[in-house]
Amino acid sequence: MTVPLSAPQPLTPLDHALLWAREGHAVALATVVGTWGSSPRPAGSLMAISDTGRVEGSVSGGCVETDVITAAQAIMAGAPPEVLSYGVSSARAWEVGLACGGKLDVLVEAVHSPACPSGTLPEALLAEACAKQTARTGALLARTLDGVKHLLISDLTTESTPPGFPAELIPAALACLNSGRCRNEPDAQGMDWFLQPLTPPPRLLIVGAVHIAQHLALMARMTGFSPVVIDPRTALATPERFPGFILGETLLTEWPDDALGELGVDNMTAIVTLTHDAKLDDPTLEVALRSPAFYVGALGSRTTQASRVERLREIGFSEQETSRIHGPVGLAIGAIGAEEIALSILAQIVAVRRKAALANNPGW
Repeated sequence: MTVPLSAPQPLTPLDHALLWAREGHAVALATVVGTWGSSPRPAGSLMAISDTGRVEGSVSGGCVETDVITAAQAIMAGAPPEVLSYGVSSARAWEVGLACGGKLDVLVEAVHSPACPSGTLPEALLAEACAKQTARTGALLARTLDGVKHLLISDLTTESTPPGFPAELIPAALACLNSGRCRNEPDAQGMDWFLQPLTPPPRLLIVGAVHIAQHLALMARMTGFSPVVIDPRTALATPERFPGFILGETLLTEWPDDALGELGVDNMTAIVTLTHDAKLDDPTLEVALRSPAFYVGALGSRTTQASRVERLREIGFSEQETSRIHGPVGLAIGAIGAEEIALSILAQIVAVRRKAALANNPGW
């Protein structure tokens, strides 16, 4: 069996926008382009809206969505792009329910397509952005806040300036790509640009199709991760035990180290091994520790963890390298049973990804 280079990923609002546009519908994209204080969603959050009323994604905790959808319908009908501002000082914010003490700016623009010729966001650029995310290739989406200029930039360097992009914004764009955080920057002419890194969706590679994995894979999918379950033990790695997972795509029966090599581990990948079997766990950890994965975890007691670290040290891994392993895996929440252990593991993965200072090592 050949392992796919990239397993299927959950559809993003960009994917939905492109799908709807290709189905012949007018589509608008709403993007959070500014936040202050206790705003409910971070800059870069997206919501796709179609002329049929379909909506995917969100720009707030639910308080301004209806108002944004109403504006989007007018923009799809021919109105120009607009930045909607909500804050405690504006009457509009109180009308829609954003009374949380923050401020939120949302850019709403329509996709230029046969169904919406007045749109300003090129469908071809949207397609390219979706393709890069599917291929897990990072890029920068740069837009002016008047909704007129749109650029998708890859391979940005200090030595070259992409056509149409202000040279003075290159340092800010590089900082944006390195940090993974959106930025608002004015160019030399005073035009405001929104710089948005399009990073691959977070991915969770679960080694061991055990009971905990059944719950962890489901929870991961619900929280926006793209999970893949890997286990050469075909009696465990079955579609019946993992509903919705496709054998050969998101459910793999290859040896873990081979599968990880083919999947291509990047810095948006978390790896967890749950097998309790050294002949599966150890090769997995060898690959994981040589990769840029942002999280590496291994199930087992403190005694088991000490033994595996010793084996890894014997084959040349340093103390600094083995310290990357979260083991025993999961946050110390007193979890009992497969469901709660899965919850503690996913919580730890999120905490590491968000750089939150939380407890470690529950010691199952």
